[in-house]
Amino acid sequence: MYLDHAATTPMRPEVWEAMAPFAGELFGNASGSHAVSRRAKNALEEARERAAAVLGARPGEVVFTGGGTEADNLAVKGAALRDGRRGGVVTTAVEHEAVLESIRFLAGLGCPTEIVGVDQAGVVSAEEVAGRVTPTTAVVSVMTANNETGVCQPVGQVVAAVREAGSALVHTDAVQAFVSEPLDVERLGVDLLALAAHKFGGPKGVGLLYVRDGVRLEPLVHGGGQELGRRSGTHDVMGAVGLATAMELAAADRDRFRLEVSAARTDFERLLVAAGAERTVPGADRLVQHSHLRFPGIRNETLLVTLDQAGLAAAAGSACQSGAATVSHVLTAMGMTPEQARQCVRFSFGWTTTAADGPAAAALVLPALEKLS
Repeated sequence: MYLDHAATTPMRPEVWEAMAPFAGELFGNASGSHAVSRRAKNALEEARERAAAVLGARPGEVVFTGGGTEADNLAVKGAALRDGRRGGVVTTAVEHEAVLESIRFLAGLGCPTEIVGVDQAGVVSAEEVAGRVTPTTAVVSVMTANNETGVCQPVGQVVAAVREAGSALVHTDAVQAFVSEPLDVERLGVDLLALAAHKFGGPKGVGLLYVRDGVRLEPLVHGGGQELGRRSGTHDVMGAVGLATAMELAAADRDRFRLEVSAARTDFERLLVAAGAERTVPGADRLVQHSHLRFPGIRNETLLVTLDQAGLAAAAGSACQSGAATVSHVLTAMGMTPEQARQCVRFSFGWTTTAADGPAAAALVLPALEKLS
């Protein structure tokens, strides 16, 4: 049983079906001018239009990237360094490494940086974020939902507060949220939004950055000037088509997804809590697909090995930290001790989940707990 969809998801069959022609007869370079290239260009721009429509954006506001990490890097670094500036950045202590490492890089260039703490549920205060904004702040980055705990941030409140505080752009990493949450960029009010296809049934290695019309970014990749000069390089037409297809399928499947996954998680957590597990963020607004639990007295790496042997895949935290010896920065920011953090496991459901998977997964975890207790 696969309960690590927050790390990556299996590709939807319809996505590969849509992509396959671009590995064969539609192989053209979308930047060319002859008929072979025009067919690729037409498919690329159609994919851009489809992706934009799902987000409530204009096609010209969609920049195709090599994934969520690149999209976050382009948003944060591109905003801070635009127009030859060394602009400031404000973010939270629980962001994905793609944002936090970008900020460390910018700090090394002399950009003012501010990292705002969170409460015990991992939620940031919009007022505190806005309070760190100064006239030199170029961008504020607050994720839509956390990749480890699934806890949602008050992005709409952050946008409103930042607008009152100054002229900084607002970026959100929506990589984990898209599969279950309807994301309309006009309703959210953000200037920049990052997605990764493989988190909702699309291919790995492709993502997008929504860039509000009129927002200028310093490009990270220079070359042929593709993507209106915002991201050079030969287009991955096949990936863009896969991304757009996966976005449409995920959006159409959301009602079913939320119903089935919510039922599975409710049963799963009820059975494990009865056996001594603890919810790490009880009462917090969180994504329906995330279950983050602490197992007092049991090290997560030991439990994960035992679960793997039993045929269940889960994770201790971000896939980007897999194998890392350090304690999760997210759990540390929430006030957990290192020992408590090492007792936490993330179980994440996905588009293949059915309601019956909750009890079935618990039936694999409970014997492991009994064996290790």
